[in-house]
Amino acid sequence: MCASSLQTGICNEYGGTGMCTYIALLRAVNVGGTDKLPMSELKAMCEQAGFCKVRTYIASGNVLFESKDTVNQMTAALESRLEAYAGKRIGVLVRTAAEMTAVLAANPFADSPPNGVVTIFLDTAPPADVLDQVTGRKNERMALGAREIYVHYANGMGDSTLKITAAKTGTARNMNTVARLAAMAAE
Repeated sequence: MCASSLQTGICNEYGGTGMCTYIALLRAVNVGGTDKLPMSELKAMCEQAGFCKVRTYIASGNVLFESKDTVNQMTAALESRLEAYAGKRIGVLVRTAAEMTAVLAANPFADSPPNGVVTIFLDTAPPADVLDQVTGRKNERMALGAREIYVHYANGMGDSTLKITAAKTGTARNMNTVARLAAMAAE
């Protein structure tokens, strides 16, 4: 139900007292020519799931919307529609507008160019020893967030051989994208 008369409320993983703004990040969509998903299709799926004020940002699987559902309900609704569309599971990670703003504010590499800093979004908190298990590390700097791993690629991602096992089920966005999603969610 999309009605402007619904009030916004405190937004968290359990939903809020009214409509809350969320950002869904799809994993491995429109990357390297694989798993093509037009953003118009993604928007339609979200609207079919009952999400309101649906907007997408760039073609890498970023969608903002309002909902009164829980994160688990939103994730399940979107993942089932994506699986029906793609014929396979596509992971979805959801953050509230406040959480996305917090991710941006917590960037430990804010002194570096934002296109060289990536946030890997995870479903849960990264294991404390995750950075000890990284392979292929050269001059990349890394730090842990609440449910994120921050990586600064000093020489760019293109030549990096960095492998972060815990990131396999996550999805990465550079800080330019994180900043834009936080700004869009605040609009």
